[in-house]
Amino acid sequence: IMVDGLGIGDVGNVVLRDRHLLSRDGFVVVVIAVDGKDGTLVYGPDFISRGFVYIRESEELIEEVKERIIDLMESGKTHRDTAATDVRDTVSQLLYQRTRRTPMIFPVVLEV
Repeated sequence: IMVDGLGIGDVGNVVLRDRHLLSRDGFVVVVIAVDGKDGTLVYGPDFISRGFVYIRESEELIEEVKERIIDLMESGKTHRDTAATDVRDTVSQLLYQRTRRTPMIFPVVLEV
């Protein structure tokens, strides 16, 4: 039996899977801001990590992630409508290559 908030009982397979992934690999939030007219990068990326890597010990990895996102946004290969998905895919691939871990990735794309 799992206790979930005020309820007691079955919390569902999706909830359990997500909790397992979070406990094992943590999560990463990547925040960027793009121009609402042309989709160019105007701010970021900011990288926030919890339960994935200790940021002070992983500065090179974080810088590589930021550079990869900047390259993606400046390459013209993404559109502001698909930027969140493209950022998630790019970050996921790089983090797996470098760490063999798969954190949950939450891209936040703000239009300004």
